[in-house]
Amino acid sequence: MTAAGQRGDLVVGIDPLRDGQLALAWATDEAHRRRLPLRLVVAVPPLREAQLVDDTPRHRAQTRAGTEALRIATDRARARHPDVSIGSDLLDGAPATVVSGLAQEAAMIVLGSRHLSRTEEFLSAGSLVVPVTAQARCPVVVVGDSEHSTQDSPYLVVGVDGSEPSRCALALAFEEADLRRCGLRAVAVWQPPVFFRHTDGASFQAERRMLAETTAGWSERYPDIRITHEVLVGSPVEMLAEAAEHALAVVVGRRGRGGYMGMRLGSVVHGLLHRAHCPVITVPGP
Repeated sequence: MTAAGQRGDLVVGIDPLRDGQLALAWATDEAHRRRLPLRLVVAVPPLREAQLVDDTPRHRAQTRAGTEALRIATDRARARHPDVSIGSDLLDGAPATVVSGLAQEAAMIVLGSRHLSRTEEFLSAGSLVVPVTAQARCPVVVVGDSEHSTQDSPYLVVGVDGSEPSRCALALAFEEADLRRCGLRAVAVWQPPVFFRHTDGASFQAERRMLAETTAGWSERYPDIRITHEVLVGSPVEMLAEAAEHALAVVVGRRGRGGYMGMRLGSVVHGLLHRAHCPVITVPGP
């Protein structure tokens, strides 16, 4: 089994209320690269019971909008890669609940992002990014902007901290780099204690050793991939986002699942989802 898994489809959450072409294009390209079937999904919130006002017209309108959004998305995906197998589903249920459920068997989930603030993300009933990323058992890709590498040699960035989730992220990052024939920047970030004015040489060297040990052996498995190792000093979110400024994507591990509306989502992952402009790929631990 690869880091992205061999089970299931590559699932794309389609939002009828916004233009999700960037996420759809990313997902279609990825399905083509991995030779996976593509599954387009729209979730329509169920009828609300015990309401003073009949909710049926709203539900019907959402169903019509969802059906049309799936038709348009299917046509766009087929035009982009005619060889990709494409299916679509209009499902009843709260979008976050529906997509999180599909994520238990999917090979990968791809979502668009509206670049909401953290407060807006938590208060938005239709928001998928935080709850799905927190709960999914498969890699989740959040596409807020297109892959916009301006470098002559395109590359991916992977965050490494020595944990099991970051080892899983490293595995997927090498897969992605191999599929794309691009370079890979393995980045560790040492964050000095608050009010600490000088770099702690021992801690910095320990971070370098961790990075070298965690990435050891991968070049032998993927000899054609050019990998660089970097230890940066500062905020992990800011340093990783800066390193990925011109990257095709940034890949990071995430710890655990669950928590109401993703409240247990790690601070680095949560920060990157709002700070990074390239696609953010989060990978669960084993």
